Amino acid sequence: MTTNDEAKSIYLTPREMTIKAEELAIGKAKLSISKLLLLGILAGAYIALGAVFSAVAVTGMSGVWPYGITRITAGVTFSLGLILVLVGGAELFTGNNLMIIALFSHKITFSALLRNWGWVYLGNFIGSVIIALLVICSRMYTFASGELGKTILNVANNKTHYTFIQAIALGILCNILVCLAVWLTYSTQNTGAKILAIIFPISAFIAAGFEHSVANMYILSVGLFLKGIDPTFVAGLKLDLTSLTWINALVFNLLPVTLGNIIGGAGFVGLMYAFIYRE
Repeated sequence: MTTNDEAKSIYLTPREMTIKAEELAIGKAKLSISKLLLLGILAGAYIALGAVFSAVAVTGMSGVWPYGITRITAGVTFSLGLILVLVGGAELFTGNNLMIIALFSHKITFSALLRNWGWVYLGNFIGSVIIALLVICSRMYTFASGELGKTILNVANNKTHYTFIQAIALGILCNILVCLAVWLTYSTQNTGAKILAIIFPISAFIAAGFEHSVANMYILSVGLFLKGIDPTFVAGLKLDLTSLTWINALVFNLLPVTLGNIIGGAGFVGLMYAFIYRE
């Protein structure tokens, strides 16, 4: 049996989690540029691997399984990405939006915050692109008689049809859940509990169709690489991919989604808890 004192030492209260968030942010702010970049590359690759797993899991489900079941399957499998980031150790831009808590209490400077976000974001992009290129080189998109490639292209193409405001809103909703997942892991040192805390919020954002900037770095890149590198395969799928361009991907998806992620993670989660629990 676990006593009350033992439970307190294992599980932190929200006020104690706020202090832990500050301590973690201070450590993140002190990391060298090389470490930020390398840890960012790892996180981008980990999130991309979660997206790979998710695409494989739902291939063939459309029209066979109910929409909700398909989306939940996509979400549960995508959770692999954040599990690898938080348990394995890496720097993820969206999760680091919680560093705003330490800025609020003057434990880090605004320049240190932007330094972390900037280098981590770049690292996330590089890691995402590396996995996208490996997926193309492996030709795994031809698996399941090309159905996996069709899934990849459909997911990427759908992300280029949002309006700017819609993409911001979807980004806000996404990073509320992502940062809540990260926030919940601050409450415990138990690996199993951390994983359980991650799965439900991440499954929810994927199932609901919200937009995650780092996931989109991979999804849009792999779709665009596939469209450009293997046009014969793509032509055989008979998909309308006219909107799947680099301009649409970067300007009308990645930019507004990133802005939305910052508002959702830093504003709705980070600043809210900082305001409530810090003097």
